[in-house]
Amino acid sequence: MTELTDPPIFEPFVARPPWWGGDLQTIRNWLVAGVGLAPEDPPAEIVPLPAGDGSGDRMIGLLSRPETETRPLVVLVHGLAGSASSLYMRMSARHLLDCGYPVLRLNLRGAGVSAMSCTCRYNAGQSGDIADALGRLEPLLLARGAFIVGFSLGGNILLKFLAEQAGQFPILAAASVSAPIDLAASARRIMAPRNWLYHKWLLAETKRAWAGAVLTEAQRRGHAEARSMYEFDDRVVGPCAGFSGADEYYARCMGLRFFDRIKVPTLVIHAIDDPWIPASILEGVVWSDMPKLTPLIAGGGGHVGFHARGGALPWHDRRIAEYFAAATA
Repeated sequence: MTELTDPPIFEPFVARPPWWGGDLQTIRNWLVAGVGLAPEDPPAEIVPLPAGDGSGDRMIGLLSRPETETRPLVVLVHGLAGSASSLYMRMSARHLLDCGYPVLRLNLRGAGVSAMSCTCRYNAGQSGDIADALGRLEPLLLARGAFIVGFSLGGNILLKFLAEQAGQFPILAAASVSAPIDLAASARRIMAPRNWLYHKWLLAETKRAWAGAVLTEAQRRGHAEARSMYEFDDRVVGPCAGFSGADEYYARCMGLRFFDRIKVPTLVIHAIDDPWIPASILEGVVWSDMPKLTPLIAGGGGHVGFHARGGALPWHDRRIAEYFAAATA
């Protein structure tokens, strides 16, 4: 493995017409999926991954293998209201498979097909579930090491995992894409008046995902009555995770507080025009104090969009593949 003291020089982001601006960049995946143009899931085998907390929950991974396996495993972790079958997960998996990597797309607790085997639901601080998933894999899958990519909320979970538990596993490098590393600031942004449509959709999808969870009576009332993401986090998600409410949940689980403990080479990708997560949350980061972190802050790209000139493959997928290739050169 090459130590990434000198990360690759990345091609700058230039938006692909007609996807100009953060909003069009963000919604393009939904539009493509809505008109039936999304690529199919790559062929995959189902991998049950039991949680280690005694709940009986089983996350479900989808493992795709290239014809010849000579490269490390890549684990992909989806974002809020996503799953292993989200378009950005499929696009990343297909590209990495083409590059020769075996790819595991992880359905977090209650997401996608994991909903049928879980009574709990994931949250922004559920980093132990990544460790449980890695610990349940066949040892041969990790024999060449592993890379991990986290998208949106999955990126926040990943960053916390890297600081807390990555040393238990042969993690070679990692990447986060559009991670809400300041959860309170991200909640305020998504609830801003200009984002009312995003907020309405996200709250509805989150409530739907939590409909099958085992909740207390107070949490069930919160599920039914919450009219904002903050209220849902305050009355349902935070208490389910063992916190007093949203404020403690946000403060204890935000990825930003774990940056200085990350010892794994990690690419941090974010767009200045992300309509969901303010780029200002990165302004106070002293990157020189954290040499394992490589910031890649693009002028455009929206939220997990990055639809750039040069082809249909998202810009972030190309940059992540370059970063991982440099780690194994």
